[in-house]
Amino acid sequence: MTGIMDSVEMPKLPENQKTFAGIPEAVFLEEIDTFMSQPENENCEKVLQRLDEQHGKYRFMACNLEARRRKLKSQIPDLERSLEMVNVLRKEDEERETQFLLSDQVFIKTLVPPTKTVYLWLGASVMLEYPLDEAEALLNQNITSAVGNLKSVEHDQDFLRDQITTTEVNMARVYNWGVKKRQAATKTTATTPS
Repeated sequence: MTGIMDSVEMPKLPENQKTFAGIPEAVFLEEIDTFMSQPENENCEKVLQRLDEQHGKYRFMACNLEARRRKLKSQIPDLERSLEMVNVLRKEDEERETQFLLSDQVFIKTLVPPTKTVYLWLGASVMLEYPLDEAEALLNQNITSAVGNLKSVEHDQDFLRDQITTTEVNMARVYNWGVKKRQAATKTTATTPS
């Protein structure tokens, strides 16, 4: 799989986008005092709640991307094995004895005659017969597509990790800002003579 991964380039990103999935970018809060002085950020708890909600959305996206990555990672070897089998069948010019899985732990011997066609699962319980050349072309196309999709998912995962980290840092900074404000308020209250 390494050779295929290297030979397929990552698809181009859409213009003005940093991800394929359209993941929103988290803005790092450099000036926390300026940020918290904005009218919509009057309450530290509300800001933390918004950031926590954003963090939860990023985590949800991360779970979805990871599931998609795992699916693609398992799909690519299956496609490669199918392509390898097409090449084996192309070279065969006489009957061949083989075993195939009938059910769990049950194999059966059979003779496979030379063939010019194969049946490929397309998904959704659909199987079609293809000539060997067309099957090879389709499998190569599917492998290239799967590898490209895998690379774009991995790119999005990297971007998403950065957004999660940025959001977590922002949450910590807002929380610390709130703690300092509360401490300053209690000091002011404690030092004010009655």
